[in-house]
Amino acid sequence: MSMLFSQGVVFGLLGGLGLFLLGMRTMSDGLQKFAGHRLRRALSRFTTNRLLAAAVGMGVTALVQSSTATTVMVIGFVNAGLISLVQAIGVVLGANIGTTITAQIISFNISRYALPAIGFGVALKLFSRRKVKVCAGELILGLGLLFFGLQLMKGAFDPLKASEGLRSFFLLVGDNHLLGVLIGAATTVLVQSSSATIALTIAMATSGLLTYEASVALVLGENIGAAVSTNIAAIGTNLAARRTAVAHLLFNVLGVACILLLFPLFVGLVTTFTPGSPDFVVQTQQQADLLGFPLGDKPYIARHIANTHTLFNLLAALAFLPMVGLLAKLTAIFVRGKDEEIEYHLRYLDTRVLNTPPIALAQARAETRRMAEMTLEMLDETSRFLIDGEGKHLSALEQKETTVDLLQREITDFLVSLSQQPTSSETSREIAALMQIVSDLERIGDHCQNLWRLGQRKKNQRITFSETAMTELAEMCGKTLELLTFVVAGMDSRKTTLADQAKTMDQVIDQLEESLRNNHLARLNTGECSVLPGLVFIDMLHNLEKIGDLASSVATSLGRCE
Repeated sequence: MSMLFSQGVVFGLLGGLGLFLLGMRTMSDGLQKFAGHRLRRALSRFTTNRLLAAAVGMGVTALVQSSTATTVMVIGFVNAGLISLVQAIGVVLGANIGTTITAQIISFNISRYALPAIGFGVALKLFSRRKVKVCAGELILGLGLLFFGLQLMKGAFDPLKASEGLRSFFLLVGDNHLLGVLIGAATTVLVQSSSATIALTIAMATSGLLTYEASVALVLGENIGAAVSTNIAAIGTNLAARRTAVAHLLFNVLGVACILLLFPLFVGLVTTFTPGSPDFVVQTQQQADLLGFPLGDKPYIARHIANTHTLFNLLAALAFLPMVGLLAKLTAIFVRGKDEEIEYHLRYLDTRVLNTPPIALAQARAETRRMAEMTLEMLDETSRFLIDGEGKHLSALEQKETTVDLLQREITDFLVSLSQQPTSSETSREIAALMQIVSDLERIGDHCQNLWRLGQRKKNQRITFSETAMTELAEMCGKTLELLTFVVAGMDSRKTTLADQAKTMDQVIDQLEESLRNNHLARLNTGECSVLPGLVFIDMLHNLEKIGDLASSVATSLGRCE
């Protein structure tokens, strides 16, 4: 036991695990910078096609290097209403396959190249000016750190080979598969990374501490542990998000249960297409020189573990993809309840995805679109109030104005936090454009507030407009509403001519405002209109003209998002 908790073992294990996790994070950052825009496009094209959803989940996980991270993001999407429960289940199934890529990479015996990779990666990252080379440097550096961490963990386990107590325990795990599943699940929940626990399993198995059957049991448990972690992350989210997490746990548990029932058949299937005997041990120096492994190591077991991990998740995905609808219904049985629609709250932003800028940007874009739609509703209801004088919607207008202010503040804070992450120049430009858009939308909300207060003043002071003035006000409201409607609709279509068309429409509003002001002055001179109604009328025209300017500014900022 003293050997198990010796300083060298503990320090080597903690340091190796830390370097491994740092390597995964660095490699993930490099991949996201290089392919982040592709990731964004993929995430923006979620459909009800379960195969496409699974492919997207697999691709995203290959970038972020963690199925837990991907599933947490998906939970955020479901919580925000960006995707449905059925879509999310497809994505999570794909994520389970995508996470096995890390295990496949580390199963190859290339740790000897870890230090040169670190040196080369640092050189590219620090001394290259081209973005592609810097991203490649981060990727190579991450791989080097990952393999160096794995090498340290393996080295930390080497002194434990002589521990008979530890060997007896792992033999017990090999004989009692359910115990191995429980240990694997608990370790993954503790470490919060299924890739890291797979790396630990590979390090122990390669050092000769684990039999292949014990390794398989641990790998199966690690898949359950990853699903438990996502359920912890789903605490406090809405009903659909909690059901997504439960679906993840459900098909992982069911998949593990099936494999345990067919354990010999599954193990035999993996060994059939994986070269070498998994429990072969290097016993002579000649074998060590030939295979590149020290005495006492198992040179083939890492590939068997990686293939076990991949095959399990591939079989589970193939089995459950046709049944995602049934899974969704089952989760409704386990997680009962009915969500209440809450109108005035943040719907799309989730700070848990800030480490993945393309996904965070998609959320900010969705929340900005919602803010724009709410602003458009405010202008529509304000215009109706100005024309017909009905004040029954004023309380809702005040709530919406408060919500628009909240959205502007929260989206801006979210974008500021996002700008502090490693991002591409295109992402940085879109962040700046979105900040300008939410600022303009909030100012439109302020002008709507000014307008309905002017309307209240007109009503309370019993100010009356002439029939001509009311017709002109209705025309001005209509043109302004038409422009903002056009711009909000263009937030999805991303027309290249959006800014030019909006500018033309704004110029029409400016000319109309000037013309109507001159008409009003003419009525003042002829005595058709008195001073007090005229001041209110001019203020209304001014606020509507400013809304037109801001709507045009939003269209210009949207053009910078391309």
